[in-house]
Amino acid sequence: MPPSKDSQALPVEQRQTIFRTLVEIQDTGMGVAAARTEIAKRFSVTDAQIKAIEREGLEEQWPPL
Repeated sequence: MPPSKDSQALPVEQRQTIFRTLVEIQDTGMGVAAARTEIAKRFSVTDAQIKAIEREGLEEQWPPL
């Protein structure tokens, strides 16, 4: 599934930063929902944008994968 238009409005570098930060936060032991909430606060993005970025990052094997 292609990323949503909403998340595509963000530059790829920003999406990659969000993805990397999300993975790093989850690696500390924070749960998925709490990590998404933290990312939403830090980067002023919606839950839908975060989920689209997660999918894109996994599909494209962005670092730190």
